[in-house]
Amino acid sequence: MASWGARFKDFRDAGHLPTLITAFLYFDFCFAIWVLNGAMAPFISAEFGLNAAEKGFMVSVPVVAGALMRFPLGLLSQYIGRKNAAQVEMGMIVVGLGIGCFFVDSLGGVIAMGVVLGVAGASFGVALSLGSGWYPPKYKGLAMGLAGAGNSGAVLAVLFAPPLAAAFGWRAVYGIAIIPMVIVMVLLQVFAKEPPDREQKRLKDYLKILVDRDAWVFNLMYMVTFGGYIGLTSFLPTLFHDQYGIPKESVGQYAAVIIIMASVLRIAGGYIADKIGGVRLLNGLCFAIIGLTGIAALMPANPWVMVFILVLCFSAMGAGNGAVFQLVPLRFTSSTAVAGSLIGEIGALAGGFLPNAMGIGKQATGSFSPGFLSGTLLTVFVFVALSIVAKRWTTSWVGKGGRALDVPAVSAAPSGALNASPIPAHAHARAKATTLAAQAPLATGEPAA
Repeated sequence: MASWGARFKDFRDAGHLPTLITAFLYFDFCFAIWVLNGAMAPFISAEFGLNAAEKGFMVSVPVVAGALMRFPLGLLSQYIGRKNAAQVEMGMIVVGLGIGCFFVDSLGGVIAMGVVLGVAGASFGVALSLGSGWYPPKYKGLAMGLAGAGNSGAVLAVLFAPPLAAAFGWRAVYGIAIIPMVIVMVLLQVFAKEPPDREQKRLKDYLKILVDRDAWVFNLMYMVTFGGYIGLTSFLPTLFHDQYGIPKESVGQYAAVIIIMASVLRIAGGYIADKIGGVRLLNGLCFAIIGLTGIAALMPANPWVMVFILVLCFSAMGAGNGAVFQLVPLRFTSSTAVAGSLIGEIGALAGGFLPNAMGIGKQATGSFSPGFLSGTLLTVFVFVALSIVAKRWTTSWVGKGGRALDVPAVSAAPSGALNASPIPAHAHARAKATTLAAQAPLATGEPAA
């Protein structure tokens, strides 16, 4: 068995590590900006005297705006390249941060700023496709997981923004945030290379994904894994404050531990999915999420027991994110950015469902239990959908359990050859035929997962 050092060397040499690292940094800081209004909400609310409804609307604007911008940015990246699309996006973010630092003097100004900063949430599909684009199928899950771990940027916002606001004022935080964003723009420009797996198609060809059945199965999966993550992340402060009486200034310490686990396990989920298959891993994770949300619905009296339950639940959702995006580039080989952006958009929009379910449930029954149980029911539905498509998937475009088929690796081309042709479709067909021949039980109808 190869050592970890040998495995890392093989992974490093299989793709372009500087692109992967800069894609992670791009996503990480964009994610931090995406949730920055939420971290600043207590300070902004105190200055403008906002009521509860206004606070909720203010925090939701960047989230919804970012979700709606994911698919358009993914389309743009297919025409101008992922690296260029990322630079355009970060340029817009810098403008939004400047507005927040110098020009916001009312709630309307905060809302306008939130719309502009919402573009930070659109980075998802572009970052993951850019970071993993140089890697062969057997490493797609790990590369996607590493790039996707940038959702840990939420921890940066929760832990560092409030102390900076207390020391320098909340407007200054937006100005300070310009500095790391500009640094990432420079690093991306210098070290990242546009992967060669992008095809030029007509717009209507890209839009076909909107009616693709497999894309909508992925959408359902991501509604649970990412929608659950972002929905609960936004509601954790309210849950711990209202249910357990945790002081507002201390809630972030509870939330940070939970959020970090989702980011770490996203990497592990991608790696494990590469080894055992994303379909098989998602089956197990659905069972875990169903059980953990059911236990959370019992509303344990001790807040640390709830933290423990949610750490496990977020870990399962984080690993699920990695597993979903081990499969996506295998199914949509030449339009991963567009597919990832659509799936990310639906998942992020679903993130708005869970806080509403928690709040309405609390108002109607006096408990947050109905909110957790709504997540349980959605996960059951996803498990059934995955069971229906698993056999078709594992006898057409992935191997047993959802593992990648063997196809020729993409080597990191020199800077003068960035427009190299993508892996041809017939290579995948040959690999599939070879794999199916070796996996005779699949051809005879034996269940694949």
